[in-house]
Amino acid sequence: MSTLVIVGAGPRGTGLLERIAANAAELLPADRPLEIHLVDPYPPGAGRIWRRDQSPLLRMNSMAEDVTMFTDERSAIDGPVRPGPSMAEWAARPEEFEPFREADDPAIREELRTLAPTDFPTRRAQSAYLDWVFRRAVADLPPHVTVTVHRDTARRIEGPVDGPQSVHLGDRVLTADHVALTLGHLDSAPHPRYAADAEFAARHGRFHLPPAFSADADLDGIAPGEHVVLRGFGLAFVDLVALLTEGRGGRFEETPTGLVYRASGREPVIHVGSRRGVPYHSKTDYALQGPRAPLPRYFDAAAVDAVLERPGPLEFRRDFWPLMAKDIGFGHYHELFHAHPERTALPWAEFLAGYDAYGWYSPELSGLIDRAVPDPADRLDFEQLDHPLAGLELGSAQDLQDHLRRYIAADAGRRADPAHSADLGAFLAVLSLFVQLPRVLSSGRLTARSVAEEVDEWFFGFFSYVASGPPGFRLRQLLALSEAGVVRFLGAGIRVERDESTGTWRASGTTVPGHTVTATALVEAYLPKHDLTRTRDPLLRDLHGAGRIVEEVVADAEHTHRSGLVTVRPGDSRVLDPALDGGAHPRRTALGPHTTHRSAAAFARPRTDAPGFRQNDAAARALLRALAGTPAALAGR
Repeated sequence: MSTLVIVGAGPRGTGLLERIAANAAELLPADRPLEIHLVDPYPPGAGRIWRRDQSPLLRMNSMAEDVTMFTDERSAIDGPVRPGPSMAEWAARPEEFEPFREADDPAIREELRTLAPTDFPTRRAQSAYLDWVFRRAVADLPPHVTVTVHRDTARRIEGPVDGPQSVHLGDRVLTADHVALTLGHLDSAPHPRYAADAEFAARHGRFHLPPAFSADADLDGIAPGEHVVLRGFGLAFVDLVALLTEGRGGRFEETPTGLVYRASGREPVIHVGSRRGVPYHSKTDYALQGPRAPLPRYFDAAAVDAVLERPGPLEFRRDFWPLMAKDIGFGHYHELFHAHPERTALPWAEFLAGYDAYGWYSPELSGLIDRAVPDPADRLDFEQLDHPLAGLELGSAQDLQDHLRRYIAADAGRRADPAHSADLGAFLAVLSLFVQLPRVLSSGRLTARSVAEEVDEWFFGFFSYVASGPPGFRLRQLLALSEAGVVRFLGAGIRVERDESTGTWRASGTTVPGHTVTATALVEAYLPKHDLTRTRDPLLRDLHGAGRIVEEVVADAEHTHRSGLVTVRPGDSRVLDPALDGGAHPRRTALGPHTTHRSAAAFARPRTDAPGFRQNDAAARALLRALAGTPAALAGR
């Protein structure tokens, strides 16, 4: 009998288990029984982030119809496709997919009973779906594969390269032929950049919160009426504001004049700013109005091959981004021309011939778009999209509040209006980039500066800003909170300084020169970024301290970039081990956002060929071959 230990039983571990079940018939003979141990202190399926035990105010930023854990006809995998229901389909047909296990929670049961495909579910409802996916994956395993769940924490792994691995839990040791680390989103000690503010808060008795997962953030130290600066305007900001307002007894009410916020009196006064100074674009809540664009068109395998064949170091924004931008533009204009032809001035075939011929940043393409798309509001301008407040200077704080309210109202309205479905075409094109992007990032051809500044800092932030924002109703709530005076905008280029004489923070932005607010609490409204060198996960900390895993380091003659990620081999996700001269450990695998795959999403939108599903399938097939002792696996060792 072979033994596999999977450390981390949340969505990523569940996804790996589903792929093991799908591939076992082909790769694991019936005379080779397999015992699987899943280790996680949190519930299997949901794990920590999606567990039921969190505030019902916290929502997903995807519609129920856009969430699946299953492969489909678009999945480019070597293993068998095993279709399954999206969250919306699962909730709509409980008699087919068996009763909900979360039946002891009336609120979750009622939410699922009334869940519409275009609703944005609570995270608690998602926990029920993930619980069901986990139980289905276990049920789909062949009889010679068994699963045991340990609600515990793995603290250490040891063992020879060519022999059994010992996985130390809190009260026992598991012996395994292979160990897979599917740890999900992890905590790290705060970055040193936050140390000065933390020390300042301790010295003056003030409140400071470093980046934290919203469900785990302790906000009790922020007093009613206290002025607090939230530095960051993304998803963490949205969650924290919900907890500080509705979570303290306030409520939203629809009135004849629009949505209003009825304060409880327990809320703080929230000042928010960021580099851009605006919230993430909300998700659209409509479907494409025209046919789906055939993507990718310009950032495909052949195009990536051609760039990788060029001599010398490569730069992400110079060498790859123009192809990616052109594909996003193709998705945008394909939808505009097919769904809203009355707003175009050229036949699609004529426009496409020119679009194919010119580079994204060429004056010829710019001129073509100007001729073909008369209304500037229908054109795609990445630079304006990325920095909407760039160069804007307003005369007063009230002018800024008025400007941001108009901006947010227009954005929320646009994302709710199918007349602007070209935005959804662009969004789907952004998702298509992730088919080839892993090849670019694992090629080793990008300079260290490019990986640090253009990939990790710019691109993934830009992706989140344009394609991973909150539900539209959150922006409408933000408007109501602004009009109620609970939330106040600071604008772009936020700067927060410490005033030792008063023990307060002074925050300002570039949009209103000279305007400053004073606060006695500071919250870093960002999601934590895991860093191997500061990890709080005991297993990774032990492996790193023992020199058995390595942080990704990209270095060239001018720069060195440390990403904080665990380095894995791209094809099969084997962990690279410094003790093996940087080679892949034959008995250790790692998947998830803490690895160099840089793939945070363990579930995905249907029919998008999700990278996480491809990685799970490749890793599962490699694991099964190794555990079955096939010649290919033995040769790999």
